[in-house]
Amino acid sequence: MSNPFTQLHLPPRTANWQGADRRVGVELEFGAISARTGASLVQALFGGTIEEEDPHRFHVCDTELGKFVCELDTQYAHRAVGEDAYTQPSGQEDAVGGMIASFRYEMRRLYGEISSLIVPCEIVCPPIPLAAMPRLDAMVGALQAAGAEGTRSSPFYAFGAQLNPDIATTDAGWLTAMLKAYLLVSAWLRAVIQVHTTRRLVAFADPFAREYVADVVDAGYWPSLEDLMRDYLAANPTRNRELDLLPLFAWLDAALVRGAVPDHRIKARPTFHYRLPDANLGVPGWSLTLEWNRWCVVERLAENRALLDDMGAAYRANLKRTFPEDWAIRASEWLLLC
Repeated sequence: MSNPFTQLHLPPRTANWQGADRRVGVELEFGAISARTGASLVQALFGGTIEEEDPHRFHVCDTELGKFVCELDTQYAHRAVGEDAYTQPSGQEDAVGGMIASFRYEMRRLYGEISSLIVPCEIVCPPIPLAAMPRLDAMVGALQAAGAEGTRSSPFYAFGAQLNPDIATTDAGWLTAMLKAYLLVSAWLRAVIQVHTTRRLVAFADPFAREYVADVVDAGYWPSLEDLMRDYLAANPTRNRELDLLPLFAWLDAALVRGAVPDHRIKARPTFHYRLPDANLGVPGWSLTLEWNRWCVVERLAENRALLDDMGAAYRANLKRTFPEDWAIRASEWLLLC
């Protein structure tokens, strides 16, 4: 029997900001198997050729879906940006330079092998058409069959499954509506996902401050695009948010974002960066499609201006109560109206 929760849902808007079909990128973390094995599994499923950048980072190029990257998720196991790849020195090359390059290569290799006991590997998938999401579930199945483990396999794991859907438009009204919708269902998402304790303790996908949420969900808050970005940056000068808008805002206005958050890890792109879901490989019923379907709840709510205003007013009223109600439960009731 098919699982009704993993039947793919589509958002109300299926065209991106350029008018083309929207796509979604996926980043999936896992433990217990190597990046090399992950690359081999991707190749077996989608074809392509494997290119080794270093012992802990592999590129699977020219697959049916595009280019995948399989890597150990730590910068210290890989060469720095701008550093040449290590090659065995020849007799004509500088001996000292060759020794230094060799030493760096070996240290990164050893660091990667040691840290792989607790640091996850990650598969960074290319942006794919929304309808292709179930194909990535086949990748999840292959990883599980090979012994890959998810967040709930160990109390030391804090693995995520991140979604990066294209934006549908750069219109300030729609982007504000999407942020409002997300903030209003965040507690519900955390409840249904049951975010693992380890991921709550480490600063990977922190919730938004209630004061900021209250300001944004106010029925009168419909700012210009610049004000939306400035307000967000003033309240959230960090990548560590469950819905990280820094990549999107850096794509819209790089100077504004870099001035507020000088973090070289911010990659400008016209997508949302949804960081909340756990990577629950091995948990019955879990899939990437399930997490995508949960995201679509946000997109559906964003299309209902009146519901956003009413739900926002209820959220703000609840904050003022002496004994606030559980907003995750209350939000689930509002979502019945979507």
